[in-house]
Amino acid sequence: MNIQVRGDHLEITDALRDYAEKKIGRLDKYFDMPPETAVNVTLSVEKDIHTVEVTMIIGGLILRAEENSPDMYASIDLVTEKLEKQIEKYKTKLNRRFRQEGIRTLFQDTGTAPADTKEPEVVRVKRFAVKPMPVEEAIMQMDLLGHDFFVFSNAETDEVNVVYKRKDGQYGLIEPTFA
Repeated sequence: MNIQVRGDHLEITDALRDYAEKKIGRLDKYFDMPPETAVNVTLSVEKDIHTVEVTMIIGGLILRAEENSPDMYASIDLVTEKLEKQIEKYKTKLNRRFRQEGIRTLFQDTGTAPADTKEPEVVRVKRFAVKPMPVEEAIMQMDLLGHDFFVFSNAETDEVNVVYKRKDGQYGLIEPTFA
């Protein structure tokens, strides 16, 4: 596992780097991860709130967790626990599908998902006109609607984008790329 620890407006000490690598490195026991598996750990401090954000890409599966606390070491512990819960949930789901469907149907590409009654289902479909607008107008529209996210056509790039409100009160922008 290739763990990259970086600080966002923060000097990373060797002790902090070693602690983060040790704690995040323990997640290796859940998967047979190749050494080139990328794990990005971002540490930041803002107004005495220590934030740790971890993003892992494991064979097409993206795991992401973020935690805040007054202590950086505690934030690292919390984010590790959160990732462990996500991994256990994912592995339990795979094991359940494997037991119910069998190995042949699990890896067989039939074009449809195996029937699993506990899978999330779409209960409502909403259609709306996507109006070209700048990012600032999309944020204003999102705030006026009282939503946490807003889908729009970016007037500058002519691409469909999503703006969203982050936990810290700031805004994020998702610009999809197609591989």
